[in-house]
Order: sequence, then structure tokens, then C-alpha cells
Amino acid sequence: MECTDRFYPAISDFRDPFARDRDRVIHTSSFRRLEYKTQVFINHEGDYFRTRLTHSLEVSQIARAVATALNCHESLAETIALAHDLGHTPFGHVGGDMLDMCLKDDGNENGFEHNFQSFRVVTKLEKRYAPFDGLNLTFATLEGILKHSYPYRKPFLGKWYDEVFGLDFHPSLEAMIVDLADEIAYISHDIDDGIQYGLIAFEDILENDLVALIDEKVQAEGLTRGSTLHRYRFVGMLISHLVTELVASSRPNIPDTSKILCKTIPASEPVPIAFDTTLSTQIKMLKKILFQKLYRHERIVSKMHAGKECIKKLYLAFREDYDLLPKKHRLKIDGRKPERVVADYIAGMSDRYALKRYREIYGL
Repeated sequence: MECTDRFYPAISDFRDPFARDRDRVIHTSSFRRLEYKTQVFINHEGDYFRTRLTHSLEVSQIARAVATALNCHESLAETIALAHDLGHTPFGHVGGDMLDMCLKDDGNENGFEHNFQSFRVVTKLEKRYAPFDGLNLTFATLEGILKHSYPYRKPFLGKWYDEVFGLDFHPSLEAMIVDLADEIAYISHDIDDGIQYGLIAFEDILENDLVALIDEKVQAEGLTRGSTLHRYRFVGMLISHLVTELVASSRPNIPDTSKILCKTIPASEPVPIAFDTTLSTQIKMLKKILFQKLYRHERIVSKMHAGKECIKKLYLAFREDYDLLPKKHRLKIDGRKPERVVADYIAGMSDRYALKRYREIYGL
């Protein structure tokens, strides 16, 4: 397929194909529900915390900037960024892990994987057109949602996926850009949220060379550690530094042509969109510190444990009694695997709706 092809006919208008994809994603129910899905911190604990929605917008902004600088297609990168988390469950990654466990314990060996669930959301679960399921997005957008930076060969992807999407190939440059924009966004903003709510102190991450470099630049502006302005400027400068370095290290790897559209690269070749070795190492070390001191903080772990239990109990309840499901989901039971219908319903919930159903069912 060509990168702008769709599986079903579509009437053209004044927008380019990827801008149309972007608009279709934004107007979905799945996109709106991201407002109340956890990024790292359960969002009803405070209005300041990032959610899946704000995170997706931040990834989109960074991806657009990098794509423009590298002469790639901005609208394609933006669309992949806005759609990349549509398949996430409530309560962040731990919710997906629990749903995966529930499915496998229930005999479904394919389990749950959020990348593929995002793909299923835009190709099957969203219903916006009478003749077909899904949003009828372009091939390039679908490929970018299905993959990240690397070949995506999973046991649940059959021959059709390989023939259409080339599972042994890297995705487009734009998809690679989104993958690293995602990393830039969550590192910088998790630091922001963690410090804002007292889960970590700035000194906890200062041992990292990258953090020390950015801190030095911020202090050169006359801002002292511990002040709100220092935190704001640190986050902004960290993003700017990472974006600038990513563009500088990637530009020599990209041919000097105008609007390189949907270029795919064999798995045997190195990924062209990448940080240099030194910065990549610094980022890995910073992520390790955040895992140890922020993501494993007892306040986060306790909330995530409660979220996992909520997912598990909802799954068991719905599998035990299908009458607990809304009518439109009950009607799907006969034509599809019932455990997948249950998983799709749970995965589409917001955090607060999942907790609401949990309390209703278990009388809490």
C-alpha cells in the first residue's frame, strides 16, 4: 500500500490525508477519555498531574517540532502522537499488565498489549461510519500506531499484518520521531510532577550528568534550586536540550530531500532517528533513577496496587456475569471471544469510571 492509501474509499477535501487522520482521532470518544486516564499519578489526587490526554498533547508538540526540523511530515507525526496512547487501560501501565494477566489466566494466550490495542481502537472499536468499523485512517498512520521505532513482530499478529505492514521493517521516520518525543515528554514532565507534589526532591536526580548540565544553565539565569521558576525553567530547558540534540544527531542520517514521506527502513539497518551515544546513556541513567526514586515511591505503588486490584475484580465480575456489561457490549459476546469483549470494555474505561463500576459491583 502507498502511505496515503486507506482501506475504504474516502472523499478528498482541502486537508492533506494525515491532517484528516488527525481530525478523526481528535473527535473520537477514546481520545476524550484520555483526560481521565492515568499517566503516572492518578489524576483525581490533584489537578496539576499529567494525564494520558495532556501527555499525548505534549508528545504531539515535541514531535511536530522535530519533524519540521528534520523535513519530515509534520501532520503525520502529530497524528501518530495523538493516537499512540488510545489503547492504554486505566491506571497506566500496571492496568495493562493486570489485564494481560487476566486474559492469559483465562486461556487467551495473546493477552493484552497496549500498542496493538491502540491499533484496534482506530481500526475496529471506534464506530464512526455505517459501512465499516474504525476510522479508515491512512496506511502510514496505522503503521505508526502499530509500531514504535523498531520492527513489531508479535505472536498474535498473523500473516495479513506481515504482508500489509512489513513487520520486519522499521516504521516511518515520523513514527520514530514520535517514539523519542514520547520519551522526552514523559521524562521531563514526570520530573515536574514528582517535584511539584513532593514525591522526589531535585537533589534526588542531581547526580545525573544531564540533570547537572541543565541545572547549571538554569542557575546561570539567577534562579535558585527549590523555587517554582527554577522547576519551570529546568523542565523547559531539558526539553529544549533534548529536542535540539535529537535533531542534530539525526539530521546527518536523513537524505536531503523535501518532505520524505513514509520512508521505511529494513530491520538490518540502524535507526536514523536517535540521540548520540553519550546523551542516550545519560537518559538511560536518568530513567533508572526515576524508576527507583519516583515510580517506586510508596504513594505511587499503593495507588497502582489499588488500580490493579480494581482491574482484576472488574474482569472477574464481568466474566462471571455478562449482565453486568452495558447492552452494546453484551450484544458482542455471541460473535466474538467473550474475554476479549470484557477486556475491550475495561481498557476503554477512564480511571474514575473504573472505580465507579468497581464500587457499584462490590458495594463499597
